[in-house]
Amino acid sequence: MRIEYLSISGLAIIRPSVFEDSRGYFFESYNKQNFLDAGIVEEFIQSNQSLSQKGVLRGLHFQVPPFAQSKLVRVIKGSVLDVAVDIRKNSPTYGQHYSTVLSEQNKAIFYVPVGFAHGFLTLENDTIFSYKCGNIYNKTSEQGIMWNDPELGIEWGIENPLVSAKDDLNPSLKEFDSPFNFSKKSI
Repeated sequence: MRIEYLSISGLAIIRPSVFEDSRGYFFESYNKQNFLDAGIVEEFIQSNQSLSQKGVLRGLHFQVPPFAQSKLVRVIKGSVLDVAVDIRKNSPTYGQHYSTVLSEQNKAIFYVPVGFAHGFLTLENDTIFSYKCGNIYNKTSEQGIMWNDPELGIEWGIENPLVSAKDDLNPSLKEFDSPFNFSKKSI
């Protein structure tokens, strides 16, 4: 397992060691000790999975304290453009985003800590997206940022994705008052 720290403090891509033979493949998608050794001290307490058709955009979501969630996301089948936006006050990268393609072929895993809005666009039909969360889901703590906010400059590569009515009502970054603070302790 190789962990790559990204240009936005706190974000990481995990590249598992994949063992393939004539039967198929095997890889370890999570090992708590390896994550601890790499400085990722999260305890993941909930797992979620979604199925989406090509062109579905989910996000940009997060939960506010005390139910703020870190996420460990990956694709089981298909592929997504996965995006995390820094929404930590006083962060030198506030409002900046990082995007990456996660797929069943590359088996990459994206670590998104607390203080980031997260979303993804499915690039193939029948995409299965899986994620571990560092806190339980709490409906009253759920919030979001407008997925197509021009200030964010996210290149989704699609003009009219299929977005939920709820996600179409999310505020812009300028309209959002972040409850998250930047900490130099981030990886």
